[in-house]
Amino acid sequence: MVVIGAGQAGLSSAYFLRRADLDFAVLDADSAPGGAWRHRWPTLRMATVHGIFDLPGTHFEPPPPDAPAAEAVPAYFADYEREFALPIHRPVHVDTVTKAGDDFLVHTDDGEWRAWAVINATGTWTTPFRPYYPGQATFLGRQSHTADYRGPAEFAGRRVVVVGGGTSAIQLLNEISEVATTTWVTRRPPVFRDGPFTPDWGRMVVALVDERVRAGLPPESVVGVTGLAATPETLKVRDRRLPMFDRITPEGVAWSDGRFVPADVILWCTGWRASLDHLAPLHLREPGGGIRMDGTRVVAEPRLHLVGYGPSASTVGANRAGREAVREIRAAPANQTVRT
Repeated sequence: MVVIGAGQAGLSSAYFLRRADLDFAVLDADSAPGGAWRHRWPTLRMATVHGIFDLPGTHFEPPPPDAPAAEAVPAYFADYEREFALPIHRPVHVDTVTKAGDDFLVHTDDGEWRAWAVINATGTWTTPFRPYYPGQATFLGRQSHTADYRGPAEFAGRRVVVVGGGTSAIQLLNEISEVATTTWVTRRPPVFRDGPFTPDWGRMVVALVDERVRAGLPPESVVGVTGLAATPETLKVRDRRLPMFDRITPEGVAWSDGRFVPADVILWCTGWRASLDHLAPLHLREPGGGIRMDGTRVVAEPRLHLVGYGPSASTVGANRAGREAVREIRAAPANQTVRT
């Protein structure tokens, strides 16, 4: 067995593989524990993250609210890897996954691994989504993405257009607004939830995303479908939102009705896409652009499981999906991992 990735989804899968006494290896491209959390911006504090769900078999002792998430969560992951003696190899970058008879060949920059089954848990952080708009190449200012954000200081005194309607966009908008002139635009009006996030609402959201991946469509973000909580932070900017501009000019952004906003920076807080390019040789994509799933199993390759994809792209979802993937793998007629 090979697990690709050692974020929440990969560690959850590794835990259940260890409990099942299966032979496996975890290949992680990062140089240290923490997954995507290692790369979060330094100003993201534990008080403002969506929440960290306990990894299976242990408890996450909440750090102080002002603790940087990029330090607190990786420390938790590192302790977890040590506690359960997980066989994690890093840094190992997976280039491609191919087939060799009934087995998978996982090609990496540190050799090849032959496996009866593969759990892919590569998340989204390495594939930020930057949409295209007319005139984008003519812009004379800087274009950046949430993945590049290191704090508000670099935007001091600038005119910044923040694009995106998610939680990250609002967090960055509020921070940057303290030091810069900001404009907030979104493609759709954000949905603000005044009520609590109930278990029933959560199940409905996961079901909607699950329906898409079962149909072979690209998954929508679980967080995106959930909506925005009506917190003091979100309500502060609620009435500032402008509809999406129609084109980009050398000096700013423009709308077809004649409105124009000058800009030095366009910050694309437009989310991520699943990091699955290494699976391209398996030809998994459906005509609708997604990968058809049945639970965690890829329909076209039943011994390939995507954990942290679609409905399991959340901390609690990743835990459940890791358990489900291992339960199905245990029922397979052979379980072996061989390095070649």
